[in-house]
Amino acid sequence: MIGIQNLTKISDHEWEIPQSFRQDMRVPVHIFATQRLLEQVMDDKSLEQAVNAATLPGLVGKVVVMPDMHQGYGFPIGAVVATSFPQGVVSPGGVGYDINCGIRLLASDIEYEAAIPHLDTLATLLNKYCPSGVGQEGVLRVNIPELERVLREGSRWALRNGYATEADLSRTEEGGCLEGANPAKVSERAKKRGQSQLGSLGAGNHFIEVDVVDEIFAEQAATVMGLRPGCLALQIHCGSRGLGHQVCTDYVQELQAAVRRYGIVLPDRELVCAPMDSPEGQAYLGAMRAAANFAFANRQLLAHSARRAFEEIFAGRLKGWELRQVYDIAHNMGNVETHEIDGQRMKVCVHRKGATRAFGPGSPGLPPEYQSTGQPVLVPGSMGTASWVLAGTEMSMQRSFGSSCHGAGRVMSRSKAKHEIRGEALRRELEQGGIKVRAGSMSGLAEEAPRAYKDVDEVVETVTAAGIARKVARLRPVVVVKG
Repeated sequence: MIGIQNLTKISDHEWEIPQSFRQDMRVPVHIFATQRLLEQVMDDKSLEQAVNAATLPGLVGKVVVMPDMHQGYGFPIGAVVATSFPQGVVSPGGVGYDINCGIRLLASDIEYEAAIPHLDTLATLLNKYCPSGVGQEGVLRVNIPELERVLREGSRWALRNGYATEADLSRTEEGGCLEGANPAKVSERAKKRGQSQLGSLGAGNHFIEVDVVDEIFAEQAATVMGLRPGCLALQIHCGSRGLGHQVCTDYVQELQAAVRRYGIVLPDRELVCAPMDSPEGQAYLGAMRAAANFAFANRQLLAHSARRAFEEIFAGRLKGWELRQVYDIAHNMGNVETHEIDGQRMKVCVHRKGATRAFGPGSPGLPPEYQSTGQPVLVPGSMGTASWVLAGTEMSMQRSFGSSCHGAGRVMSRSKAKHEIRGEALRRELEQGGIKVRAGSMSGLAEEAPRAYKDVDEVVETVTAAGIARKVARLRPVVVVKG
């Protein structure tokens, strides 16, 4: 067990596990956290998993861990790991089971006070038009050839079929489509699971949330993003549903043989991986990118459904009801990017698992309007707490592979939350706090109770104090829809 005594304190918000901590480590582990946030993970395996991740072949720089860290599969959730391209490895556990789980934020000019009489109806319509729940079918069922087009094209497919605008794609990470997606490397089982789930939330921590822009911290950036104080915004949190989960399951199994074939020694079989330039590595990358494109299209369809709800309720009643996209960003992804590491520009595969890309001003790939502000970083909290809009910084490019935190981070297991928290009581508590709630099950609601998570404000204070992101706006929930 790794304790705080094994860490080197750099500042109140940064710590390091030196490479000398264990003989098989190839790089050190750099942690962004306060001591209190660190103490909250001492009972799980987060730090041990980070040290294990530091043994992978082809690692460069450092293993970076965000303040919302908690135990995951192989890698801790909140980890950022970069491997040299193309000889370094790619690891499904470094991306996660919900490939391209991410957040989409849309903004409006609807004043909250004017919207209050309509929020209950809005909650009902969002719940109706945006299906949620375990195994729930989506708003669209496609045949396998059409699904394969979705896997290749992502949000471009949605644009071509009338579910998106050019502005939506411009304000989506990678334009909503990862090049190199290969539907042929996605199993038939994965495709069967995905073909009926386009336009659905799923369950767990996925949600649709209507928020009020509660406070602005950077006026110029907020103006560029279209965030107005006192107005409604909408967040969508979901990923690649059963398709992405099956892709990860398939390759975690298939790459076990690759580890032996290439003589890779791992301290934990959950770190299973393959060289990127190997047939196995190429197959996983092609399938992972296809699943990521499914997720981009999925969130785009949910945004289309949410716009339908807003139009039905507010058009003709209130001005400024149109939902315009602020940004859509992944927090479970493996991207090939170029970064400066130890003074050299290098092409690397950045695994972000429970971490958000946070590119600074002037970074390639950002839409023109965000070149001066840095990329929007979307950090949802938990039901009943704040969410944050941040912006990437030049410091994040230098210190964290252009990455920041992705949320509050769990501090209580799902089983413990269900044991200690009653869903009906939580629903009453939220409703009394002015939050309209629609949930598929009370046990599912209990799993996602605010006290099952860390303090999102402290997480955000940590990354902003460390300089890898800056505050733009704070959001307050008024409607929550969960599976």
